Amino acid sequence: MKKILVVEDDPNINQLLLLHLQDLNYQVEVCDNGKRGFEKARSEELDLLVLDVMLPDMDGISICQKLRALEVFTPILMLTAKSEEIDKIMGLESGADDYLTKPFKIREFLARVKAILRRQELMRLASTKEKSMLRFGQLEIDLEKRKVLFDNKRIELTPKEFDLLYLMAKNPGRSYSRGELLELIWGYDFSGYEHTVNAHINRLRAKIEADANNPSYILTTWGVGYRFNDEL
Repeated sequence: MKKILVVEDDPNINQLLLLHLQDLNYQVEVCDNGKRGFEKARSEELDLLVLDVMLPDMDGISICQKLRALEVFTPILMLTAKSEEIDKIMGLESGADDYLTKPFKIREFLARVKAILRRQELMRLASTKEKSMLRFGQLEIDLEKRKVLFDNKRIELTPKEFDLLYLMAKNPGRSYSRGELLELIWGYDFSGYEHTVNAHINRLRAKIEADANNPSYILTTWGVGYRFNDEL
């Protein structure tokens, strides 16, 4: 049974999500406080965290950032009453897996939940079949431990940065458009947010390249997008 934590301070939304998620046979716990939600999320084994942005004591963006800094990779679906583009970008770049703006239809919410859980299961199955360790010169990528080393020193990556790097590294030479990377890594059609991919690629290069302005690993395919160097 999949275990889901809902951190939302609106009691009506809490109960609505609780009832509908339980109807799908998920094990669901609700919390209406940011700090308590953070403690539960970092200490319990969860399959999904549904996280409101505006919360008492600790906001959802901060919770997401702190969890990722602690290497808690629980999938996160963020909820917010805000609809401005900058808020969506902040949610995605803080490490969230998906983003839903209030008010939303319960059918769309449930579809997002199912999609995230299905994607996680597919990734788990794929990881048992794929090479768990990739090496390219000084760069080592450990899928099982989600760890990256450069010159034997650990590089701290966010979950999305790691996913982007591993996707391209396991398919060296293949060029991905920004739209493809959005769909493959975020798992949902964030049309119009291609600059989020650019920001992640730039941060990746700053972390793993000896010279980010003259990259050796993550190359630009002009007019298309990005590729991992297949001549290493």
